[in-house]
Amino acid sequence: MNETGFNLDGIVAMIADMVAAWGLKVLGAIAVFIIGRFVAKWARRAMTKVLNKSNVDDTLVPFLTGMVYYLLMGFVIVAGFGMMGIPTASMIAVLGAAGLAVGLALQGTLANFASGVMLLIFRPFHVGDFIEAAGIAGSVEAITIFTTRLNTPDNVGIVIPNSAVWGTTIRNYAANDTRRIDLVAGISYDDDIGLAMRTIEQMLQDSRVLKDPAPTIAVSELADSSVNIVVRPWCNRDDYWGLRCDLTRKIKEDLENVGCSIPYPQQDVHMHEVKPTAA
Repeated sequence: MNETGFNLDGIVAMIADMVAAWGLKVLGAIAVFIIGRFVAKWARRAMTKVLNKSNVDDTLVPFLTGMVYYLLMGFVIVAGFGMMGIPTASMIAVLGAAGLAVGLALQGTLANFASGVMLLIFRPFHVGDFIEAAGIAGSVEAITIFTTRLNTPDNVGIVIPNSAVWGTTIRNYAANDTRRIDLVAGISYDDDIGLAMRTIEQMLQDSRVLKDPAPTIAVSELADSSVNIVVRPWCNRDDYWGLRCDLTRKIKEDLENVGCSIPYPQQDVHMHEVKPTAA
């Protein structure tokens, strides 16, 4: 002890004791952190290679590999605290409670995230497909982890939460290479049905109409004011709208050219005069 009462030897001895007690634990925790971080990075790189070889969507790869990396790093940090003698049970409980609170607060966002993962894994549609989902029809512009972006036929951009897309019926009009056109031609009861059907059959000699499957031409209904003939040709997906519009016009023009009429809905109204009774 010196003249000021400052015991330097005691402080040095205390520091030596602390180093002896904690030095190896701190070094062990640092070693666990370094080795664990190396293993987490290796696992992320390995998983990235596996996902890329599995043709998983590029948008999904960084999210999955990032989740694996940070999950492993969480275990590494907890193990490091355990090496230093710090109780980890309470820490895990606090982290679990915090995770639960965050999950409840962000349940809508997490639902969109989970739905985005399902969309990117199962791929019910791809970018460029024309689909109908959540009551909206349009071409798929982008599929992100939280939302799906569509462009409507009149060029309006629509952003739909993925939970709304995944939780509803999805109609993918671009899923198959061919499509069937469903049209109905109504003729008068006085017209020749055979002539009308032969005219429609001749009209379907279009290069865009597929031979297999063969088109269907049949009387489907005796309606109130017309005999309805269904016209169901098949075509390639890209020819659908152009052929549909052309056939709709040709049905009217060709049937009228051979003398068939397309009747309008009619309703007969009979009026009866009621004579007033004598008082």
